[in-house]
Amino acid sequence: MSLGTVICLLRRMVLPDSRHADTIGCSRRSGWNSCKLPITVITGSLLSLKSGWYSMARAPQPLFETYDNFIEQDFSMHGSPLACVASFLNECEAALEPDRGYAAVRAFLRAFSDNAQTFNSYRSHTERLLLWALLVQGKPLNHLKRQDAQDYLDFCRTPPADWVGPVTRSRFLDNPGAVDAREAWMPNPKWHPFNMKSSKAMAAESTSTQHYQAANGTLNQVYTVCSRFYEFLIEDGFTQANPFRLLKKGNRFSTQEHEVASSRALTPLQWDFVLDTVEEMANAEPERHERTLFIVATLFAMYLRVSDLAGRKNWKPTMGDFRLDDEGNWWYFTVGKGNKAAKIAVRDVYVERYLKRYRRFLGLSELPHPGESTPLIKTLKGRAGLSDRQIRALLQAVFDKAVEKMRSEGRANHEMESLRCASAHWLRHTSATFDAPLRNPKDLQEDLRHSNLSTTQNTYYHAHDQERAHSVKRIGMRDRG
Repeated sequence: MSLGTVICLLRRMVLPDSRHADTIGCSRRSGWNSCKLPITVITGSLLSLKSGWYSMARAPQPLFETYDNFIEQDFSMHGSPLACVASFLNECEAALEPDRGYAAVRAFLRAFSDNAQTFNSYRSHTERLLLWALLVQGKPLNHLKRQDAQDYLDFCRTPPADWVGPVTRSRFLDNPGAVDAREAWMPNPKWHPFNMKSSKAMAAESTSTQHYQAANGTLNQVYTVCSRFYEFLIEDGFTQANPFRLLKKGNRFSTQEHEVASSRALTPLQWDFVLDTVEEMANAEPERHERTLFIVATLFAMYLRVSDLAGRKNWKPTMGDFRLDDEGNWWYFTVGKGNKAAKIAVRDVYVERYLKRYRRFLGLSELPHPGESTPLIKTLKGRAGLSDRQIRALLQAVFDKAVEKMRSEGRANHEMESLRCASAHWLRHTSATFDAPLRNPKDLQEDLRHSNLSTTQNTYYHAHDQERAHSVKRIGMRDRG
């Protein structure tokens, strides 16, 4: 019996309606943590959970709006624009960092809000994950470990009955008692994180008596979106690790055997497809995708973070940030994490093939001149700069097209699996991984802007699985020559 099912049973046995928590000596603010009632007998057995006590979860509710309402909100405002969501988060234990978790999911959804269908899919999966972390697992999002990820996938396969319901048209309803705009909406009581589509013959049957079980394809999608979410959080500095990365889906969630690589680098084959794809996009639609090609090439060539192209509050990148020294070497000057200024060595092939190409497309001289103020990247309408969200959306479109190209050419599933999880930050890791065998570790450390050489050595000075296997494949057992 899963932990989620146990909680569900306890809630129905002991506390049918969480609104009545006060009647058994629990405050609404702290819920069951302030209650002195221990976990008792379930089906005749005493359940012991670590300390012998458990924080009883409230019923889940929607946290994020519809696509149209989400993209129109004021993102400079801290927290949710809906009072009912803010109240829900406020009632969670402070140690669970609910506001930070909500902000992390909102930032991720905003980064992928250029497409309504993608947004709706990502919202469903990340909203469920946040609700599960707060209400079931009792951990902040950035504290989840590998076993937690496994528990979550188990939970998604067979969620408790009170997390499952029929498809509803509205996540929120009009609040007739609203006194201001923030109170205009209230959660739809018929909404559930998981939905069951039932036939008319089953419609009259209570959803509590119907059995929900996620298909393998659904679980694969849960894994892919959650893994991509954590790669985004790593890039933004919210967490240090992706708890989903090391899970073996093949053993439990899929009929196909495959293991997700522990590295966040593309394979050489995948990178070739990505570069071929974006070059084809640029050739087919130069007005839209010459810029996309320049972004991909620039991030890869200099191990950049997205913020190195988008800029920061006190610094916006320009073409003048490319500078030529007295010995004919090109450098890119940037302002990185912690507002630290740095310069990065620029490879010749990038200058010749991509920097010159993009500048010719813009109608500029082939090479930047000292002090040039031309914005490094512009919108299609000519406005200076792109946001982090816009750059990530462009890169995600390239990755998705590269996967489609691999599939159309008959590539095996294992050859493109990790590319499905790739994010913008993977270009930095991919380039550093490829270059490590060819560069002095200290030089690579300087261009990656790692504070410690050990970080560079431990992360990048290893072989790809393919190279590792090839290096031993033809070594004999006796003949060492």
